[in-house]
Amino acid sequence: MKTRFYSIVLRPFGLLVTGLSISIGAQAQTAAAINGAVHTAAGAPVDYATITLHHATDSSVIKTEFSNEKGLFHFEQAATGQYLVSASQVGFGRQWSKPFAMTSASITLPTLTLTSSAATQLKGVTVVGQKPLYEREADRTIVNVEGSALAAGNTSLDVLRRAPGVTIDNNDNLALRGKQGLLVLIDGKRQPMTGTELADYLRALPADQLKNIELITNPPAKYDAQGGAGIIAINTRKDQKLGTNGTANLSYGHSPYSKYTGGLSLNHRRKGVNLFGSYNYADRVFLNQLTINREFYVPAQGTEREISGTTSQENRIPGSLRSHNWKVGADVNVGKQTVLGGVFSGLDNLSRQDGTNHSVLTDVLNNRSQRYNSTNYRTSHNPNLAGSLNFRHTFKDSLGLRELSADADYAHFSTDRKQQLATIVDGEPILSQQVTSNQTGTLNIQSAKVDYTQPLTKQLRLEAGAKTSSVTADNDVQFFTDGQFDLGRSNHFKYEENINAGYFNLRYSQPKLTLQAGLRGEQTNAVGRQTVVQPGVEPNFDRHYFQLFPSAAVKRTFSEQHETSLSLSRRIDRPSYRQLNPFRVIIDKTTSGGGNPYLRPQTSYNLELTHTFKQKYSLGLSYSLTSQPLIDVVQPETDSTVISTTRNLHQQHYYGLTFTAPVEVAKWWTIYNNVVLYYNRFQGNLAGTNLNRGGVSLDLTSSHTFTFGKGWSAELSGNYQSRQVYGFFVQRPLGQLSAGVQKSLWNRKGNVKLSVADIFYTLPAHVVSTYDNYVERFYQRQDSRVATLAFSYRFGNDKVAPTKRRQSGAEDEKRRAGGGQ
Repeated sequence: MKTRFYSIVLRPFGLLVTGLSISIGAQAQTAAAINGAVHTAAGAPVDYATITLHHATDSSVIKTEFSNEKGLFHFEQAATGQYLVSASQVGFGRQWSKPFAMTSASITLPTLTLTSSAATQLKGVTVVGQKPLYEREADRTIVNVEGSALAAGNTSLDVLRRAPGVTIDNNDNLALRGKQGLLVLIDGKRQPMTGTELADYLRALPADQLKNIELITNPPAKYDAQGGAGIIAINTRKDQKLGTNGTANLSYGHSPYSKYTGGLSLNHRRKGVNLFGSYNYADRVFLNQLTINREFYVPAQGTEREISGTTSQENRIPGSLRSHNWKVGADVNVGKQTVLGGVFSGLDNLSRQDGTNHSVLTDVLNNRSQRYNSTNYRTSHNPNLAGSLNFRHTFKDSLGLRELSADADYAHFSTDRKQQLATIVDGEPILSQQVTSNQTGTLNIQSAKVDYTQPLTKQLRLEAGAKTSSVTADNDVQFFTDGQFDLGRSNHFKYEENINAGYFNLRYSQPKLTLQAGLRGEQTNAVGRQTVVQPGVEPNFDRHYFQLFPSAAVKRTFSEQHETSLSLSRRIDRPSYRQLNPFRVIIDKTTSGGGNPYLRPQTSYNLELTHTFKQKYSLGLSYSLTSQPLIDVVQPETDSTVISTTRNLHQQHYYGLTFTAPVEVAKWWTIYNNVVLYYNRFQGNLAGTNLNRGGVSLDLTSSHTFTFGKGWSAELSGNYQSRQVYGFFVQRPLGQLSAGVQKSLWNRKGNVKLSVADIFYTLPAHVVSTYDNYVERFYQRQDSRVATLAFSYRFGNDKVAPTKRRQSGAEDEKRRAGGGQ
């Protein structure tokens, strides 16, 4: 029997896209060049400074260049108009030019002078320094991972855990400012995984390969509507130096389990061509421990509950993860205004877990107990391949830059999981049970998108685009109990999803006022099929729905000291194929996990008001209303067993207050502080329990950067999360303190870093889950206190390319939200 769910509110959005007629032909243009230089306060040229050209009306970015070894920079073919130029370099504050007008003649700007005592002068010519660990922009927070002492030898997940406003719960779910439902991008490509699968992927991605992480809370219509809590964009490193160069890195961590990582990246750049590649290997041994106490209740007279049974468990799960991660790619300048590129990558993960479980089940009503001792051996092999082709062409006229870009992506994910669970009851081998399983699965993602930017007037700009994506998943699991095929647990599930989207966005800019409005439409078609039907589970489903996602923003600059912005958007979070998959995973004798084919997508309206003082202190108020929120639950299934799964509740209200304050205590000591105070309230009904509960939580992050000179620097980072209420879960306060120190060697070609994470071992989680007939308390801890020693060495040509880097005027904002859904 099939179920169908239709929610079609308008015709297919393709009518909006095909009905939009835009001329991209060549227009008459008046263009000239902009020249300038960047020096230190002492007059030394600054090599490889980032030079950015802005519209004078609203400071929006047009394009970016780099200064050469003489500190000179050059922008070609600048159209007639009003502009600003800014210069920045690691270890220096950003310097701005005065507004200037471009006509038909070229112009040379006054020298821009960068000042900072943190800078170190080498050979009297080249100036280098340390980029701040955190930067706050109008719509995002940027974590500069590259060069950070705390990133050395760690994983991408470790860095995310320490990022301001980011939390990771006991099920490896990511949350930003207390809200789950995030879109995770790696180099602009969406990762189709959630929970533990995504966490394992990020554990296999070394932090040494990252450039930065962007935390975007209210993205515009250009981005996929997926991600009600916002977007986490992880960007890997790319070298801009001429000739052939590379970096080798090696690290060892101890927890007291060993964690090895090593890698090599190579880059060859010459005029018009850039070739790059990297390989990384990781071998990490870890330990998870979990203590669980459960109480089962039966209805009783009056308001008191009567306890019927209890379960006490001790779980010890040592494991290992070995991964191979590689990437090769090329960018080719076909012409002065056209770039073609391609990237191919692969990740091969092999993980093993050899867990033990000791359980005591007590039947309180009948005054008897039973003991279980289990061993659980699991292996998981996940080879993944991905390829991407991209095209970008820019047009220049008197109104500014026009751009046409296109992307095509393909990814293939494979899974091969095996499990052997052996359980002995009351120490009697005759009462033992053997359960084995073999799960194989494939996931294929294909997507294509096109984007176009057109200035309509000097103040008004139009962005429009379309995208289509396709996901196919095929998962087969076979269970055997005591050697016999177990039809009740075995299953074969196939899932197909197609999303077609189109959008447009208008941006109007005046010197002190910016308005933005956009609309995105997405048509979703999802089909699930089971070839082995389990009792009580609907075997098939078809869901087709079209939804609109408006967004709007306004920014008002009152003075050089004060600026206020307001944004509104509607977003969606669709269940992942893993969450929809009705498979059962046997965790122990009394605990199992499984998907839920009845899940519906959650949608949310998000409102955010932010005030910025002196362009660095910001205070933000936010509210979101989420319908049918998706939450992870551990709920009772019988009077002695539970299931870990995902459910829809009725509604979620979120109120948030965010304060950001960077402080320069001394010229050698800077601090970045981030405070998030939020209130979450959930409403719904599950397992016979009516939920209408909320709570106030506080997240604090403080990161200190110290620059001592002579190549020495250090970082100290701490975060604290107060008591948190999320659905049926209540978590006690937790946090961590991490520190790192590094020393540059051999004219900054070598670098040695020593860091310690979770110094006081304060990350273990204490959580309580409460229902009317069931209460679970668990204490989860990992080997999170890790000391890591890392070494990296740069080799090859150090000369930075003075030629322009091909990128759009808002490349960071336009990171393609591609990849499959």
